[in-house]
Amino acid sequence: MEQEEQATAQQNTSEGDTPAGDTSSNESPQEELTEVEALEASLKEEKDKFLRLFAEFENYKKRTNRERMELFKTAGQEVITALLPVMDDFDRAMRELDRSGNEELFTGVELIRNKFRDTLFNKGLSLIEVDAGDAFDAEVHEAVTQIPAPDKKLKGKIVDVIEKGYKLGDRVIRHPKVVVGN
Repeated sequence: MEQEEQATAQQNTSEGDTPAGDTSSNESPQEELTEVEALEASLKEEKDKFLRLFAEFENYKKRTNRERMELFKTAGQEVITALLPVMDDFDRAMRELDRSGNEELFTGVELIRNKFRDTLFNKGLSLIEVDAGDAFDAEVHEAVTQIPAPDKKLKGKIVDVIEKGYKLGDRVIRHPKVVVGN
């Protein structure tokens, strides 16, 4: 019998069974489950951090693209603003040349003025249309002075335009200077 017990013990050992009370893993199934849950929670937290960081980066890209587009729209604002007095001088020169009657000189200066104006308008400059008799709007117009209205219809309205106003894109870069009837 002793031989049979030894043979059975040897057979059990060769099949991979371990003696009773000996466990190869130091953790119980409960401890393994909590470790998996902890890893899943950690993964979820890292995923959340990644998504937030990604969303923040996307917002940053959109904001910088918007700012860059705005910069491109108004990049030449300083130069165009500096050239507006030259445009005014061309207009004054045209009025004086028209009075002088020198057609050839008038035509030459007119060609230069038109080319200059068209170049500025192609860069996004636009004229703010203001005529005598229009309603005065403090948001758009700059009142230089007030005079007694020559007509009751012109009371509180624009009597004369001293200097033209211009916009670059949607932004007013120079308000039209006007005289208002009082």
